[in-house]
Amino acid sequence: MKLFFKQRFFSWLDRYDIYYEDGSVAYTVQGKIAWGHKLVIFDAFGNEVGLVRERVFVWLPQFELYEGGVYRGRIRKKFRFFSNDYAIECNGWQVDGDPLGWDYTIFDAAGSTVAAVSKELWNFTDTYVMDVVRPEDALLVLMFTLAIDAEKCSNQ
Repeated sequence: MKLFFKQRFFSWLDRYDIYYEDGSVAYTVQGKIAWGHKLVIFDAFGNEVGLVRERVFVWLPQFELYEGGVYRGRIRKKFRFFSNDYAIECNGWQVDGDPLGWDYTIFDAAGSTVAAVSKELWNFTDTYVMDVVRPEDALLVLMFTLAIDAEKCSNQ
């Protein structure tokens, strides 16, 4: 299952549209005013289904993930020189990516691929392709992609 993640061009706060391969809307994401990033995820019908919230006043960037108001885990940046490594503390998943952090793969505890995420470089806004193996993992994969994108935007 492929999802296409595209940031809106004109927006005061972070706003993203996530599409299925056929072009229909899967999710929309709206940034909210808060200390650090706060990204609220809505399904195609406008129901709030998830939240990505940046923890502030921590040494390295961390993002908490909520699905339906329930805490699911977090993703945090690891301390590494010349590398973008992240630790996922959710479902036993791990992330492995390139040094720039634009393309990465999420694996489960058994080493099987959960999703592959790649950034399309020649666009005016942040655009990603998320190739998710199991449709039921799509929301969590989206939350990880949002967190990593927010961390990168904060450090540019």
